[in-house]
Amino acid sequence: MLVLVTGASGLIGSRLVPELARAGHTVVRAVRRPPASKDEVSWTPATGALDPLRDFDGVFHLAGRSLATWPWTEGHKRRALWSRVDVTRALCTRLASAKAPPRAFLCASAIGIYGDRGDETLDESSAPGSGFLAGLAQAWEEACRPLEPTGCRIANFRFGLVLAREGGALPPLLLPARLGLGGRLGSGRQFWSWVTLDDVAAVLVRALEQPGLVGPVNVVAPAPVRQNEFARVLGRVLKRPAVLPVPALLLRAALGELADAALLASARVRPGRLESEGFRFAHPELEGALRATLGRPVDDDAAPPLGSAP
Repeated sequence: MLVLVTGASGLIGSRLVPELARAGHTVVRAVRRPPASKDEVSWTPATGALDPLRDFDGVFHLAGRSLATWPWTEGHKRRALWSRVDVTRALCTRLASAKAPPRAFLCASAIGIYGDRGDETLDESSAPGSGFLAGLAQAWEEACRPLEPTGCRIANFRFGLVLAREGGALPPLLLPARLGLGGRLGSGRQFWSWVTLDDVAAVLVRALEQPGLVGPVNVVAPAPVRQNEFARVLGRVLKRPAVLPVPALLLRAALGELADAALLASARVRPGRLESEGFRFAHPELEGALRATLGRPVDDDAAPPLGSAP
């Protein structure tokens, strides 16, 4: 298939593009400058204009301003909303006006849509939560609606915490963990729903090729963990202690609203749609996922897994 990818230079896009090519698809990257080769098209995010506008079979829309910066000023929030909601709506409107709209529009979203839900088990049928991230994700998914009248298949991928060496949430956790400072954050009882970058790319390629994935799709591994367990497992993989806690008050003082929204919030999310479609995760358990991501194989001197007999 002929596939357009926005955000192709980002964490997920940079892994997805070669995977699509290996699967035999022709990939065109949307760039915000004059195209330098035949595998690029010029994209104006504010208007959705694509030059040249080709007859794409599928579109992956992964572009959006990073939220992993602080403080979350009102200006930063407005820019984040514009980069996701307004830009998505403009792109969908432009694609809907094409002579041959895409057959599939596969758009990024986030499990932040569920808000802070404690120990509640969440799947794609769960109601959205409250807060800035939940409202942003709801509006982001609704921005795809201009394509609905064309019959285009729309899927919204609610990504969890993506584990990757190249970027995302994991690298900032590694330095304190390597220094033995990677203890629990706040109470440590909040659930973190995670997924490896390898599995993200596999989900997206499958979603392009198989039409069963429509609507919201939780892209998380089937084994969410509490944050204090995440810290212990990461410490074990790095062979470092993980005992020094970071109080919630200190996190809020340092990061402001980001602390509650991203680090202290609890989202116990199941990949319900992926499980029903028979998707098999390459890394379904956290320790194996971290070892594969960080290149840390199990050795004979490693401590036994949590909860195992001595």
